[in-house]
Amino acid sequence: MVQQIRHNEPQYICMIPVERITANQDEEIITFGVSADEAKKQGEELLASTYGCNKSQVLELMQQARIEPIAQWCAPKER
Repeated sequence: MVQQIRHNEPQYICMIPVERITANQDEEIITFGVSADEAKKQGEELLASTYGCNKSQVLELMQQARIEPIAQWCAPKER
């Protein structure tokens, strides 16, 4: 899925390591949101729907997640 960065809207990224689910040490899922809470919510929903995680698994994985604003260099140029 590709998401477009919107001008003048804060954007956040949530990176969740999923090695406990996939056994691949380098694997993580990444979700986006207009707020940190929205990015987190998207990650929780993805863990439940795609990976079939229950609530305790989601909570455990989200404790390891990193939620950060997307760097300014990712923002679109004004035209």
